[in-house]
Amino acid sequence: MNITSAQFVMSNSDIKKCPTDNKAEYAFIGRSNVGKSSLINMLTNHKGLAKISSKPGKTQLVNHFLINKEWYLVDLPGYGFAKVAKNTKQRFSKLIFSYIESRTTLINLFVLVDCRHEPQDKDTDFMEWLGVNGIPFSIVFTKADKLSKQKLSDNLKAYETELLNTWEEIPPYFVSSASTGQGKDEILNFIEETNKTLSQ
Repeated sequence: MNITSAQFVMSNSDIKKCPTDNKAEYAFIGRSNVGKSSLINMLTNHKGLAKISSKPGKTQLVNHFLINKEWYLVDLPGYGFAKVAKNTKQRFSKLIFSYIESRTTLINLFVLVDCRHEPQDKDTDFMEWLGVNGIPFSIVFTKADKLSKQKLSDNLKAYETELLNTWEEIPPYFVSSASTGQGKDEILNFIEETNKTLSQ
C-alpha cells in the first residue's frame, strides 16, 4: 500500500462523536513512550501527523486520521506509566475501553510493545482481555533498531514463550523501527489485504 494522503479529521473524548461514515478503522495503542506517534508518522510518511513528546502520556484523546480517503488510522491514548493524575488515568481507561468495545468499525487493534523489554504484565493482561472479548488485534514490536539481531531474536522468543502460556497460537505480529522504516511495508500490506477482504 502506498499512502498518498493522511488527513487529521477529529479528536474526541466522547466515542459517540467519532466518525459515522462506517469506514474501516485500524487503531494503535501501547504503553506510554512505546514509540506510537513515531510509528504512525513513519507509516503515513508525515513527520508531524501524530504529536511526538518526550513526556509520556501526550495522547489524551481518540484521534482519527483519514488515510487515502478510504480508511481511518486511529491514535489511542497510551496506558501504563504516563505521568498524569490518577483521575486522568481513570478517564484514559474508560475512554480506551469504551472505544474498543463499542466501535463496530474497528477492524484491527495494533498493540505496540517495546521489543527491548521482557514481557510485561500490563501488555499481556491487556492482550488476554482482548482475546476474551473477541477483539481482533496484532502486535507491533517497536524500536527494533535499538537491539542487535541476536538480542532481538532472543526477546521475541521470550515473548512467544510467554504468550503460549495463554494462547494456543501466537497472534499476528510485526517487527518495526520508526527510525529505519522496518515493518512499514508489512503493516501497510496487512491493512491493504484486510481491506480487500472487507470489500468482497
